[in-house]
Amino acid sequence: MKKFKFFTVLLMLSMFVSLTTVAASETKKSEKKPVSTSNENTLSDETIKQLTLRVEEIRDMDKSELTLVEKRELRNELKTIKKDLRNSNGAIYIGTGTALLVIIIILLLV
Repeated sequence: MKKFKFFTVLLMLSMFVSLTTVAASETKKSEKKPVSTSNENTLSDETIKQLTLRVEEIRDMDKSELTLVEKRELRNELKTIKKDLRNSNGAIYIGTGTALLVIIIILLLV
């Protein structure tokens, strides 16, 4: 009976993994992205410091006098800086739903 549960859970996981990879590949194909170089993912310490200083400047800025377009530009700049900093450290991010699913499966198997 334990083997049956194990293989059932394994089958369900394999189905979810294949569906998510297909969906991810389709979304990546639809978006047009520039050609990336191998050095794009690694940022030097100096550039990381410059980006963090820029984020602090934006956060300390008085935004009440800015127009809607300027605020949107600042928001977009912060988003791109955040993406760059996340991609530079090489960490893997796991969503909360995935973490909960893994914990539930571990509890079921034990």
